[in-house]
Amino acid sequence: MARLTNGHVHAQKLLSDLGFDDIIDIPIDIFASGLYEVTGLEVIVIEEPLTNCDGKIIFGKSKVIIKVNSDIQFEGRKRFVIAHEIGHLIMHRHLQITDDSSCNFEIFQGMEKVLKNGFQEMEANEFASELLMPQKVFLSEASVKKFSPLTIKKLAEKFKTSITATTFKYIDSNLHPICVVFIENGRVKYWKKSADMREKVCDYIQLTPPKDSVAMEYLEGNYEFIYSFEDKPQEISKSTWFELNEYDKEDSTFYEFCIPTKSFSTILSIIWEN
Repeated sequence: MARLTNGHVHAQKLLSDLGFDDIIDIPIDIFASGLYEVTGLEVIVIEEPLTNCDGKIIFGKSKVIIKVNSDIQFEGRKRFVIAHEIGHLIMHRHLQITDDSSCNFEIFQGMEKVLKNGFQEMEANEFASELLMPQKVFLSEASVKKFSPLTIKKLAEKFKTSITATTFKYIDSNLHPICVVFIENGRVKYWKKSADMREKVCDYIQLTPPKDSVAMEYLEGNYEFIYSFEDKPQEISKSTWFELNEYDKEDSTFYEFCIPTKSFSTILSIIWEN
């Protein structure tokens, strides 16, 4: 079970106050426009080109404007951007929010900016995740499915969220021991694993991924898709990404699946043991 944070609690309260179990079938801009009875403010969502930013929120005396970068191609990402800004509206309306603090909502990508800007950005991300994928509903959908990359894809389609945000939610829900590694411009930036994955990740931070990893295949293939979600997961050795310990009599079989994004030069690598 995921640890409840301030962002999660506020999202759950908002859904409860409005009488919703989830907002899967509600366009997020329509949902935002109906927040007057909760906030006392008219919320207007506008799509327009933004420079180096996915979204921003502008507070007025009686109105709030949420701007979303019109260059964003994926609907799941737009939903997350707007949900993130709603999080600022609900939790941070009396705090100063920098114009560019909402850059890049793909959880890992742009993490330096999230950390630099402090708790507000992390809370808004947690709020957005819970608003779009309420824990109770998410668990009812995810816990009955055996883990595979296709499971994440189907959950993302169900909740109309990005693969990255859905994977992050799955990890926090601790439904299966998995680890994700985020690679940007050929270097490992961050990793995160579920609470019940005990293996110790090798220290590849700021280094290229291991030579025998699927991630390296994608780097050498210039981020072009090699395997589809429907393909059999690719076998790797445990020692590819994890340290062997005193209880490992020999190397064991793990699996790796990668999601490349050529336009951003990024790879999200999902690693697990059946």
